[in-house]
Amino acid sequence: MLAYDTYESPQGTLLITATPKGVAGVYFKGQKHFPKRRDWQRDARHPVLRKARRELEEYFAGERKRFSVALDPKGTRFQRSVWKQIAKVGFGETLTYGELARRAGHPGSARAAGAATGRNPIGIIVPCHRILGSDGSLTGYAGGLSRKRALLRLEVSGFGRSAQAKSMMYLGKHP
Repeated sequence: MLAYDTYESPQGTLLITATPKGVAGVYFKGQKHFPKRRDWQRDARHPVLRKARRELEEYFAGERKRFSVALDPKGTRFQRSVWKQIAKVGFGETLTYGELARRAGHPGSARAAGAATGRNPIGIIVPCHRILGSDGSLTGYAGGLSRKRALLRLEVSGFGRSAQAKSMMYLGKHP
C-alpha cells in the first residue's frame, strides 16, 4: 500500500507517494502519466513524505540543490538505469538525451532514454527537467514545458552571470 500526501508548490499541486522504503512518486496534478489512486492511504505524518515535502520546500526556496530523501521508484531495469543517471545531473546543469543514454550504458539509445525519462515517476527529485534535446532545446516534460522552463530558471537564478548566460540558451532566451 502506498502512502500519499500533497504539497502546494509554486508550480502547482504535487502528489507525493511513498512506500516504507522511500519516495515512489512526485507528480504535478493533472500531468501526463498521473497515477490513479488505488489502495492508498493519506498520511501527512509518514516519515518519507514529511522529508520529501521539507526537501521540496527547500528546493523551491532556493536552499536545496541536492535531495537526500530515500527513493523507491517502480520501473523496468532499463528505466531505473536511466533514472539513476538523471539523479546524478546536478542543480543548474543539463544533459542531452543522447548523453543520458550513453551514461546509462546504452549509447545510441537516445529515443529509448527519452521514453524512460518521460515515465520518470519522481519528478523534480529525479530531475528529468534537466534533460534536453540534442540541440539544447526544451523537449517533452510530463509536467508541461512551461514548468520545465520555470524549474530550469529557478536553478539558473542561483548562479553567476556567465553560468546564467550559458544556461539561458537552453531556455530560449539570450542574455
